[in-house]
Amino acid sequence: MFEAPAPATVDRMLAAQRHAADTFGLRATGRRVWGYQGRTVSAAAGPHWLRVVGAEAGTEGGTLWDGPSASRTLPASVPRPGLFRIRDWTTEGYAYRAELYAFAPDPIVSPRPVLDEDPGLPETWWKEMTAALDVLADVPPPTGREAVREEYLRRVIPQFTGHQADTRITWSTAHGDLHYGNVTRGPHILDWEGWGRAPYGYDAATLYLYALLIPATAARVRTVLAPVLDRPEARAGLLTVAAQILQAQDRTDFYAELAGPVREQLPRL
Repeated sequence: MFEAPAPATVDRMLAAQRHAADTFGLRATGRRVWGYQGRTVSAAAGPHWLRVVGAEAGTEGGTLWDGPSASRTLPASVPRPGLFRIRDWTTEGYAYRAELYAFAPDPIVSPRPVLDEDPGLPETWWKEMTAALDVLADVPPPTGREAVREEYLRRVIPQFTGHQADTRITWSTAHGDLHYGNVTRGPHILDWEGWGRAPYGYDAATLYLYALLIPATAARVRTVLAPVLDRPEARAGLLTVAAQILQAQDRTDFYAELAGPVREQLPRL
């Protein structure tokens, strides 16, 4: 998903990956998938998927660290790979967590968070994804898990979109990072570290706005997700995702590519 980090981080995280694989009696094989700045590294391990997350000792824990384990409480009708085992350890000033998942046999929809071409997803895919988002949204927002903080959205929406946030925000439970690199053609939804409370429609807004580089596909996504995005309470979710894209355009290439199409959408929001 991201480029490999600095060599020292690569060496440290690969050593942690080897230790985790040995602990589970497996061997990590195939292409490694890096998280942002090398915070995580993942790869196939036998019939499973092995994910290792690292942090400076003393800074581990919290929402992102515990997100995958906490997601095991979500309804089974939200499709995601099963998380079988977790192992924690600390060495040489760093804390690590290894997570062993069921291997999702279907490929991710896109190698990047945004769509560069029409993925050709069938109607059944969209029906299953929409149903999963409906189930997830109905889960009471968990205490202490915030995918988006209210203070944040009230600051960035006017700053980057020129709109004002709604006086009253409708909150629901969201994945929080539902881009096209985190969903498979199954569909399965991957990477649950940041799930929690978000403005209603946040996940659907992400799927829509991250498709804007392909206008015909974006129009289809907008139509499919209209039952969510046409609701007045989805405005805050749409504006939040738009603001996040515009805020990050100077430091992330794919956000820079999306910035123009997002600005064109702002009058309609």
